[in-house]
Amino acid sequence: MQELFKEIISKDVKPFFSKHGYLKKDLNFYKSSEPLVYKFNIQKSKANTWNHVLFYINCSIHSTELALLQSTPTSAPPLEAKSHFTTRIEQISPSAPDRYSLTPDIDPDKFSDALLLHLQEALTFMHSMTSARAIVDYYMERTALHLSEETFRFLLLAGDTEAAGQYLKQLQLKYGTEKRWAIFEKKYKAIFEEYGVRYMLNIV
Repeated sequence: MQELFKEIISKDVKPFFSKHGYLKKDLNFYKSSEPLVYKFNIQKSKANTWNHVLFYINCSIHSTELALLQSTPTSAPPLEAKSHFTTRIEQISPSAPDRYSLTPDIDPDKFSDALLLHLQEALTFMHSMTSARAIVDYYMERTALHLSEETFRFLLLAGDTEAAGQYLKQLQLKYGTEKRWAIFEKKYKAIFEEYGVRYMLNIV
């Protein structure tokens, strides 16, 4: 199964990504389209055996614009730097499983056809995100803590204090009763002060 995995990567997955302008490094496929870098990572399970190979597909986007707004900016190359949008393929490809399993009884052709369909769905979704604002909006719509510090900096730098205030209220309503909220709130207050904006939470 290990050899079949290598064959699928070399004969099916790599040509698919190459057709869309992606480069390959190990089991990573990436494409730079400034100011974004799109990345797909094939993650093999540590529990794999000679006759059973499990793998996952991680999808991510690095934004050079958001990288400048991180608490600790990095000088690492985009491929190695923090991803600002990150998810597993099943979250953005409706027909994809949460893991892929290669066993002796599978039909390799059917497996590859399904895999390429999932990759195409994921690629279409990923390429629909064409800016830092698209990434920020994605996580704000989900009231996510992920990327929250960069999101506040992005909004306040753009002068969008209304969106920043609304997002702050959403976060407080969702996480305000948790012990960790005090830690996040301290960080958010510092960010608002950094941009000279009054930090206010008027929630009943």
